[in-house]
Amino acid sequence: MERADYFIRRFLLVIPTFIGITFTCFLLIQFVPGGPVEQAMLRMKGGVDGAQGSVAANAASISEEQRKEIEAHFGFDQPFFKRYMNWLIRDRIGLSMESYSFPNKNAWQLISERFPVSLIFGVTGFFLTYLVCIPLGIMKALHHNKSFDMVSSVVVFAGYAMPVFAFGMVLKMVLCGTVDGLFDVFPMAGFTSDHFDTLSLPMKIKDIFMHMFLPVVCYMVGHFAVLTLLMKNSLLEQISRDYMRCVLAKGAGFSRAVWLHALRNSLIPIATGFGSVLSMMFAGSVIIEQVFEIPGMGRLSLEAIVGRDYPVFMGILSLTSLLGLLGNILSDFCYVIIDPRINFKKS
Repeated sequence: MERADYFIRRFLLVIPTFIGITFTCFLLIQFVPGGPVEQAMLRMKGGVDGAQGSVAANAASISEEQRKEIEAHFGFDQPFFKRYMNWLIRDRIGLSMESYSFPNKNAWQLISERFPVSLIFGVTGFFLTYLVCIPLGIMKALHHNKSFDMVSSVVVFAGYAMPVFAFGMVLKMVLCGTVDGLFDVFPMAGFTSDHFDTLSLPMKIKDIFMHMFLPVVCYMVGHFAVLTLLMKNSLLEQISRDYMRCVLAKGAGFSRAVWLHALRNSLIPIATGFGSVLSMMFAGSVIIEQVFEIPGMGRLSLEAIVGRDYPVFMGILSLTSLLGLLGNILSDFCYVIIDPRINFKKS
């Protein structure tokens, strides 16, 4: 009963938290220079005489009436609170607003086009990371301070020390044929080939696999060290607990004690990352998608920020924030599954 009440409260808290996040971000972008009004004035000036100057210099040649028309077009002639409420309710958290950078397309249309790419990329990277790091962390814990632990630590930290974008560029140079004499195994960029629609189903799967292999490797390397060491240290801590000595004293073998008792408890800290799959599979990775030119949510968010495309940026922000909040609740639910002793009674 306490657990049900707890989760109900957590779901109810999503609403004010979501409003607080979006309200703060909506307020901040009002003060960012080079917004849609300034961008429109710059284009008007460029369309008249082709001049290339600053926004401030171009604004001087535009009349006050023209400026007010531009502000009215983008809704900046209304009070801030009214604009926010329109964005929240009328425009459905901005998803029905037309993009500033992509004519005749609203934020939801752009997001839905990029969503399948980020879904495949995010889910694959997330589960492969856990699939590799958890067994590796277990093996490092069981072979603590031995040769396997030392060698694997060198490999893990070497990959973690290299920035993801640098590691991705090195992989492209070595394995994508950008340098003469090196391997030309994987495609350089994109999510699919130009002739993807003409391929058979097995060849389409292979084509997507070849395009996603290097980006997923980069994603895994970026999370490798933290998750692996977290798993190792958590298992070592559980092995040193009193209940493990009690289990061993009763005649159970060390392997049985580890796999049936210590392992389950050591997974509790790992469960904190389970909820992040919701936001991660949606937003993707900005840096990795930019390096490999993957048309996913991460790259779309970067394009929206650079181009001051507020409807698209706020649409992505609101959805990822909502999924992040729901992901935290999912993490708590995973806690309950892994450790039934957890209760949510008020202190």
